[in-house]
Amino acid sequence: MFSAFVLLGGAMGFLGWSQSRPAAETASCYKPEYTASGDLMLPKNFERWIYVGSPLTPNALNDGKANFPEFHNVYIEPCSYDEYKRTKAFPEGTILFKELQLTQDQEFPDGSRTEPSGRGYFPGKLNGADVTVKDTKRYAESGGWGYYNFNHHEPKATTAKVKARSECAYCHIASAKKDDVWTQFYPRLDD
Repeated sequence: MFSAFVLLGGAMGFLGWSQSRPAAETASCYKPEYTASGDLMLPKNFERWIYVGSPLTPNALNDGKANFPEFHNVYIEPCSYDEYKRTKAFPEGTILFKELQLTQDQEFPDGSRTEPSGRGYFPGKLNGADVTVKDTKRYAESGGWGYYNFNHHEPKATTAKVKARSECAYCHIASAKKDDVWTQFYPRLDD
């Protein structure tokens, strides 16, 4: 009887802890970090952020010359995501992290290959990262967003300089669906 009570008491204590834990935890929002010279520092722990999608533009479907020949695994900082879902607007300080990942070697002319799940395109090695930050004052001349490249190869650079409007922003301004973000490719953001 005593052991059953101890076990039950322990289980009840565990259940009470696990149910009240989220309320006790405070979500910490990750804000962009810059060096003294104004370069963006590579965001930390992005892989724990909200995953929004992975467009793919392989070389094999673009005459061997895709501008971005990888899966674009895109994540958004969780507090920014929560605010976006609540207001339908990207808040100041939003960070979108695009991890670049090549496809595995092709078997067929279209770049696809066969794996146990079938014929398709399969993720290969990591190939760097791009990061976008919303700050309408800092990036006023590029539509309110700053665009950074942390190498198009691994390992990722630890800091990056903002890209000129003509390198990234112009395409986002001209073609992205909402607030210079390609929400049309990310169902979690396209409501």
